[in-house]
Amino acid sequence: MKIISFISNLAMPLIILLIVTYGVKERKNVFDVFLDGAKEGIETTFKIFPTLIGLFVAIGALRSSGILDMIIHIVNPFLNFIHFPSELMPLAILRPISGSSSIAVATDIMKNFGVDSSIGKMASTIMGSTETTIYTIAIYTSCIKVKKTRYILLAALCADVVGIITSVLVYKFIF
Repeated sequence: MKIISFISNLAMPLIILLIVTYGVKERKNVFDVFLDGAKEGIETTFKIFPTLIGLFVAIGALRSSGILDMIIHIVNPFLNFIHFPSELMPLAILRPISGSSSIAVATDIMKNFGVDSSIGKMASTIMGSTETTIYTIAIYTSCIKVKKTRYILLAALCADVVGIITSVLVYKFIF
C-alpha cells in the first residue's frame, strides 16, 4: 500500500517534469505554450458559463419543486413490480443531470441506509457505472457549437438506464 501511495504522490510532479523536459528537448518556449493553453482554457470557460448557469438553475428548481417526489410516487408501482428499490430513484433521476446533486443524493442514501446496506451498495454501483450525461453533452456540444443533440441525448440516456438497471442486477446477483 505504501508503494501505491508513493507512486501516486510522485505522479503529477513526474508528468510536469516530463512535459517540461520534452518541451526543452524540442526547443519550445514551454512557458509561452503554457500561457497560450491557459488563455484558451479561460476562453472555453467563458463560452460554457451560460450553459453551466442554466443547468445549475434547472437542477435547483427540480430538487426544490417536489417534482422528483411526484415522479417517484407515480412510478413506484412499476418499480415494485420489477423489484427496483424506490429509494434509488432520486439518484437514478439526478445522476444523468448533475454530478454534485447525485453525490448529495448518494450521501443522503448512505446516511439513511448505511454504507454496507444493499441500498447503499447499489447506490455506489450506480454512481460508478453511470455518467452525468446531460451535463457532459451540454458542455461538449456548447464548446463545438452543435445545436441538434436529440439523438446524442437519446443514446446517452439509454446507456444511463442500462447502467442503472445493470448496477442493481449485478448487485443482486453478486450479493
